Parts: sequence; structure tokens; C-alpha cells
Amino acid sequence: MGSGGVGGYFGAKLVRAGLEVTMVARGAHLGTIRRAGLTIRSAVEGDAVVRPAAVERLEGAARADAVLFCVKSFDTEDAAARLWSILGPDTPVLSLQNGVDNEDKIDAQLGRGRAMGGVAQVFATIEAPGVIRHQAAGRIIFGELDGRTSDRAERLRDAFVRAEIPTELSKDVRRALWEKYILICAVAGTTAVTRETVGVVRETPPTWRLFRTIVEEVTALGRASDVDLPGDVVDQTVKFAEAIAPGNRASLAQDLLQGKRLELEALHGHAARLGERLGVPTPAVFAVYAALLPHAAGRRG
Repeated sequence: MGSGGVGGYFGAKLVRAGLEVTMVARGAHLGTIRRAGLTIRSAVEGDAVVRPAAVERLEGAARADAVLFCVKSFDTEDAAARLWSILGPDTPVLSLQNGVDNEDKIDAQLGRGRAMGGVAQVFATIEAPGVIRHQAAGRIIFGELDGRTSDRAERLRDAFVRAEIPTELSKDVRRALWEKYILICAVAGTTAVTRETVGVVRETPPTWRLFRTIVEEVTALGRASDVDLPGDVVDQTVKFAEAIAPGNRASLAQDLLQGKRLELEALHGHAARLGERLGVPTPAVFAVYAALLPHAAGRRG
């Protein structure tokens, strides 16, 4: 559900492994996939073209064994509500999205226990309609939100393994979600506010200090939310960010530069509101949120 960088890349891997995949897309992207297939241009694996079934609407589509839910966070409720016709009694909806509350939104639409939490560790974007550019990585961490190892999770893990997707079936996926959330709030916040790459952020001492401050604030939110984060998560997050290729920007920053709608509410907006609710100060996060909010709806006029 959603065939952009994440959904397109992992969906193509599943197709190449011989699994039956239906991709949900729209507009020129959908038209090109139907006409010429989906092209993956990978700096790691080389180029490939796959020809999955591709639809805009799910009415009439076969029941799904599993759903990889890869839409932008601001489309979560609407996209989840469109899934009813393809869900079986135990069909998991695996969220591979930015943010830490998408699973709750999915369950609110589809019933408690439907969603699985997931982290997609991949750098992939739509380069052109029907074309996915894969720069690096390609790993999935996922699991049941209650920590159990279910039959449906094991079946999905086996499908990923068959597709040669490095996979971790986690018993504490909320921690994995928050570890990504901490990182992405900092990378997205600093690269979007500055309109610069992560390399420039690192080379500018006050901006790099802002990066660490955001990491510290979001970590405090996670701990106040009873997430079992490692004691050194701040240092490890900053260390990881030091190794990101200098020319990279977060997808939030890319969307800002292209005048697209931003996932701001799922990232800094959610963190700022959670801080107010929990009594955890988040001045740096709020400043980023306030600075980007005028651009959240995308370019107007």
C-alpha cells in the first residue's frame, strides 16, 4: 500500500523472489508501472525491472496474506480505511512509515491488533514515474506490538528471507520505532530548517549542537513514554549520524525543497504535543515545528 521508495523497493524484491505482489499507486507512477513495469536503479544491486500487478483501488483485488503499509504518515487514516476489502481474519498490516503513532491510527481504523510495527532501514526514492532509485541499505525490523512471536509474523519473516531482505523479527519493536524516530527527528529537523545537507549540518557547530539537542529531547520523550531505550542512545544516535554520507538530506527536507506536503505532524508536531502532555520540555523540537509549519501543506498557489 504505497509504492514509493520504501514500498516500491521492497515490493520489487518480493516480486523477484516469485511472490505474488499487488502494488497500490496513483497518477503517472501507476501508469508507468502498468505500461513498462517498475524499474529499480540500485547502487548496491544494479538495475532491474519487475512487472507486479498495479492498481489504484482495491475493490475486486484478492484477499491479501499481508499488507506492507508504506504511505506517507498524513495519509494513514484514509489509506487504512481502504483496506477492508482485502483483509482476512489474521492479515497483518505492517507499517513501514515515519513516526511512532501510525500503528495506533491503523488499529483505530481496522480493529485492535491488526497493525504490526516496522522500521524500514533503506535509502530509496522515486526518481521518476515508475523508477525507484536505491542508494543504500535495505533492512526491515518488525514485530507484534505486544512483543509476542506470532505465526503471522513468522510467515512474513519467511517471505522476507525468501526475497533476500535482511530482516529482524523483534520482541520490542516499539523501541526500534523510537530509535528511528529519535534519529529522523534530528536529521529531518536540521536539514529541513537549514535547507542544507547533513554534511553542512555537521560542519556548522551551532547547527550540530541543535542536532544533538533534538536527539536529547526526543529521547526524553521516549523514556517518559515508558519505552525501554538503551542508556547510551543519545551518543549512539549522534555517532550513527556522523557516518551518514555528507550529501544526504532527510525526506522531509527533500519534500520541502520540492514544495511537497510534509510529514511534519507525524514527526516534530507529534513530539511537541507529546512533550506538552507529558510535561517534558522540547524547546528545540517546538522551534523546528514552528519554523516549518507554514510550509507543511506544500507549495501554495
